[in-house]
Amino acid sequence: MTPPAKNENSVRLWGGRFTGEMDPLMDQYNESLSFDRVFYAQDIKGSIAYARANLKAGILTQEEFEMLEEGLKKVLREWDEGKFQPAPGDEGEVIGTKVAGKLHTGRSRNDQIATDMRMWLRDELNLIEELLIDLLKVVAQRAKQDIDYIMPSYTHLQRAQPIRWSHWLLSYATAFQSDLERLRFTKRNINKLPLGSGAVAGNAFGIDRMQMAKELGFEGLIMNSMSAVGDRDFVVEVLQCASTIGSHLSRWSEDLIIYSSSEFGYIKLADAYTTGSSLMPQKKNSDSLELLRGKSGRIFGAMAGLMMSIKGIPSTYNKDLQESLQPMLDTVKTLKDGLQIAARSLATATVYPDKMRAALSPDMLATDLAEYLVRKGVPFRETHHLAGKMVALAEDENKGMNELSIEQFQGIDKRFGNDVLSVFDYERSVELKDAIGGTSRRAVLEQLEALKKTLGV
Repeated sequence: MTPPAKNENSVRLWGGRFTGEMDPLMDQYNESLSFDRVFYAQDIKGSIAYARANLKAGILTQEEFEMLEEGLKKVLREWDEGKFQPAPGDEGEVIGTKVAGKLHTGRSRNDQIATDMRMWLRDELNLIEELLIDLLKVVAQRAKQDIDYIMPSYTHLQRAQPIRWSHWLLSYATAFQSDLERLRFTKRNINKLPLGSGAVAGNAFGIDRMQMAKELGFEGLIMNSMSAVGDRDFVVEVLQCASTIGSHLSRWSEDLIIYSSSEFGYIKLADAYTTGSSLMPQKKNSDSLELLRGKSGRIFGAMAGLMMSIKGIPSTYNKDLQESLQPMLDTVKTLKDGLQIAARSLATATVYPDKMRAALSPDMLATDLAEYLVRKGVPFRETHHLAGKMVALAEDENKGMNELSIEQFQGIDKRFGNDVLSVFDYERSVELKDAIGGTSRRAVLEQLEALKKTLGV
């Protein structure tokens, strides 16, 4: 980790080459401790594993290793208790300068920070996975609870066909489930150890990298030392995964913002996730959802910015890679917060099924009318045309299609029978969509069971 500025360049691991003092502005510009300090637990665990590897390689004696391990654990306790203030030479103060100096044998900040980042991300992605599962559980709970609610579906933001509210909920569950699968794949890619690669060419003391990987919970090694220290693709991959989750949260939020408006009135958010207007007393703004929608752009911007930072740098480590820290930390926090807000907003929202049903209209059953004739053996291309003529007639008459007479139907086509008005039943319409993935009760319950199986509940 980059230490704060000091006049004595000797305190820097790289200070022997330099005799002049660093420009304070450059020192501040170069500083990364404010970001690196978040990795303290991972850094200390990695240092203990590295010390153990140096013990087995003969660099440390058993006594020296025990001194290092005891000192590092003391530092960890002080960090956990909020008592530790990092400064140059801390290891020497806690452990002893001579012994502490041996810890760095064969290790570079390059492989050290890359290891810290992967360990930290692994821990954080475990938390994000739990939060994503929590959101999916809330969706599943509401889908089961609200399964009888029927609402309009929309394409091009125009009313399309009747569906169950639960079917809409599960459409986003499908997206979030895909996000969960991508997240798990990303976790596996991250969980490879760079430690033991040195600055660029590898370790000269024959340390056992496989043993370090096992101790630190890694599933394998990065096999090339140059790749190990120069790679930040794992951060990009996390940000890409987060961007996709953010995109889905944004679209989900947009739907709910629309549904919560007075013009729709399908849902109302709890007071805990809304704000009022500083001027208009009647306002109740869906700020939680609007922030979810807005912060998705922030996540995507972090991903795009990092990709631009690393796309043209030469191989192995360059200081440009330090720019991976801030977007990574910000994105992880933004995503964790967002997933919790999304789950809580949905869990506490009030749904108004009467408003949903009132938004249904007979013209939304025009496809059902066409399918009515299909069941009588009429080709769909022809039935589509005939159903369209019935829509036009109802508009001319300023009536709902269900208000037209049998004679008017048969005036368009004699194959409309006396039972044609049975088509205009919203419950019947959704129940007919019974194939896998449809909006019938059985199909929705089937989707729910598949989701629960994925979640292990």
